[in-house]
Amino acid sequence: MVYVDAILAHTCLPVFYANGVLIHQRVATFDLAKTNMSRRTFLKSSIATATFSNLFAATRIKAAGAAVAKVGIGDAFQRDFLLGTAINSKTLDDNEQNLLDLINQEFSSVTAENCQKWAEIHPEDAVWNWATSDRFIEFATAHKKHVLGHTLVWHSQIPDSVFKGLDGQLLSAAELRKKMEYHINTIVDRYRGKVDTWDVVNEVVSDDGYDSWRNSYWYQIMGDSFMEHAFRTTHAADPKAELLYNDYNMHDPAKRAFLVDVFKDYLDRDVPIHGVGFQAHYALDEPKIEEVEKSIEAFSELGLAIHITELDVDVLPQAFDYMGAEISASFEYSDELNPYPVALPAELEDQLAQRYESLFRLFLKHRDSIKRVTLWGTGDAQSWKNDWPVVGRTNYPLLFDRSLRPKAAYQRVLKLKS
Repeated sequence: MVYVDAILAHTCLPVFYANGVLIHQRVATFDLAKTNMSRRTFLKSSIATATFSNLFAATRIKAAGAAVAKVGIGDAFQRDFLLGTAINSKTLDDNEQNLLDLINQEFSSVTAENCQKWAEIHPEDAVWNWATSDRFIEFATAHKKHVLGHTLVWHSQIPDSVFKGLDGQLLSAAELRKKMEYHINTIVDRYRGKVDTWDVVNEVVSDDGYDSWRNSYWYQIMGDSFMEHAFRTTHAADPKAELLYNDYNMHDPAKRAFLVDVFKDYLDRDVPIHGVGFQAHYALDEPKIEEVEKSIEAFSELGLAIHITELDVDVLPQAFDYMGAEISASFEYSDELNPYPVALPAELEDQLAQRYESLFRLFLKHRDSIKRVTLWGTGDAQSWKNDWPVVGRTNYPLLFDRSLRPKAAYQRVLKLKS
């Protein structure tokens, strides 16, 4: 909100505020005892001055209002890295205009949260659901946002029919490779020139020790060549798109070491991989900033761009010792695991703000390596963390609250740029 103070008796220009913050003040005072001006002359002059001031005020109000409307947290960080958010399918399908307007104002990059995942966009071999994905692309294009396509090859949220024949048996490597190529080529060709960056492959590392390949259907059928083939196929479909590998727990030393070896080999053999995505589903006290930094440094030393792809901070008790994003994982509801169903206590709000500030200090320190930081959602009401891994929980992991008002965490992050 922008408003103007009443013009004081000794003031010829008004005082302007934006969201409670003084943005302009200019005061002129007159001492009649020290001038030759009569009171009548002064009053005539004051009337003229007031008329000018009102016109000036109207102009300033309009200009200040326009400026406030255009300023968002993404603008504050525009010289450091892209700042983005994920948009869910409901927001797009229901045309939730208040949320879309906020996204447009605050962020410079957008990610398709679910609508481009295999099970959503390509649930059967001959079926393609384009409507929601097209809405996402149309919104991003209309508002000139950096566009992140998510995700082409993943072991989760994908029909079993991709990997099995009608007899229930696993396909051959050649058959699966053909399906992969058809899927990638169809999507990437449709959005060529409109998607800037693709999450090509998600989460290929085993959760058992983080030092080997995940035993997914992709791996069982094609071996570790499936990831390389996905990158080469995507690059051939759109040579101008930036291609990422995306995973959780990228701070883990074992996962870091495993993937550094994989990416070194890829780069030696000209596999077209351009960056690494840190999903960054963090908690208030884990992981340690030092471990996140080690991974930023390790992957950037390979010449790969760093993208913080799915940032949120869980404020609730951990249901179990897992920080990934496997949506099939679940845990039984209990009041102990949902301690703040109505509101987050002030103490935890402050801890959340401190955590976000610490993370963004790290990101700014490595701004030369980090190309993008994306929040996994805009307001707390839209966060997947509300129902995962415990259905029925109320979580508070993002920068905007359930009414889409900026939280203390937002203010602490924004203050880093003041």
